Amino acid sequence: MFDIAVIEDAAAAEVSLDPMRARLLAALAEPASATMLAARVGLPRQKVNYHLRALEQHGLIELVEERRKGNVTERVMQATATSYVISPAALAAVRPDPAEAPDRLSARWLLALAARLVQDVGSLITGADRAKKRVATFAVDANVRFASATDRAAFAEELAATIGALVARYHDENAPGGREHRVVFALHPSADPTSNDASEES
Repeated sequence: MFDIAVIEDAAAAEVSLDPMRARLLAALAEPASATMLAARVGLPRQKVNYHLRALEQHGLIELVEERRKGNVTERVMQATATSYVISPAALAAVRPDPAEAPDRLSARWLLALAARLVQDVGSLITGADRAKKRVATFAVDANVRFASATDRAAFAEELAATIGALVARYHDENAPGGREHRVVFALHPSADPTSNDASEES
């Protein structure tokens, strides 16, 4: 079982978004049979089996073992991951394109960049899983509290200059065997549901 799996297929995304199927996916973080799940979610076993078939068909759950109980063979299933992320590739016709309106001060452009990040890294993870390899990535996650909007703007400018200098120093367009990497850095207000600060534009 993976910690996170990426859903790239539109039909699989539709299946996962059904409330009952999402509930069954969460319950299948640990192996269980349709009979066991039926008791947990309050549905008839036949109905649970119907949902499990749909989840299995799209690779969201997998068979762990089969148990013989009298004349019945009980299938024990488990989710293929603890959690799932739906890639923008599942909505190919309407996915955002950050190349269309680049604006480093736009929250919507930041969202388009984030969507591309999910799609690109999701695709890399899918390919790496098939090849039984790891993806070489690096991430930084930090919080900073600015005393003023002026400080925030100064930080952003200094950060942009620093990243630009690093990219210029290490980028080698003609390196034999080199591989291109994408660098994305984002700065946004913390999304605290108890605060209105996220909408601040100062």
